[in-house]
Amino acid sequence: MSFFKEFKEFAVKGNVMDLAVGVIIGGAFGKIVTSLVDNIIMPVVGLFLQGRSFKDQFVLLDKSKGDFATLDAAQKAGVATFAYGAFIQNIIDFIIIAFCVFLLVKFMNRLTRKKEAVAPAGPPELTTQEKLLTEIRDALKSR
Repeated sequence: MSFFKEFKEFAVKGNVMDLAVGVIIGGAFGKIVTSLVDNIIMPVVGLFLQGRSFKDQFVLLDKSKGDFATLDAAQKAGVATFAYGAFIQNIIDFIIIAFCVFLLVKFMNRLTRKKEAVAPAGPPELTTQEKLLTEIRDALKSR
């Protein structure tokens, strides 16, 4: 089999296609969660910070170069900063995504268990005595 035929078989297998769809949906879902955090949750947090963006919360590590009102201004000036606001916002993004993935996996597990419960069971397992009787019957038939 040629290299390209093998690659084609690999690329169109169900698992690879499922993975590709999952990556695309995951990327889109990440954008939705980021928008939720940036546009819904953090503005409410900003109210408690007197209208300042939480993402812009920082501490100057080198105060000798002056005082800066925003994180962007400090970074453009090349001053070392500890940008804890952006870090905490990314943690919130992660927690929301992890929680949603947990709920999705839990839902999929529930569906899988229902399919297993509905699946018809095979014939019942024979007891040792039934197996012996079957062997005796088959031996008598073959005489």
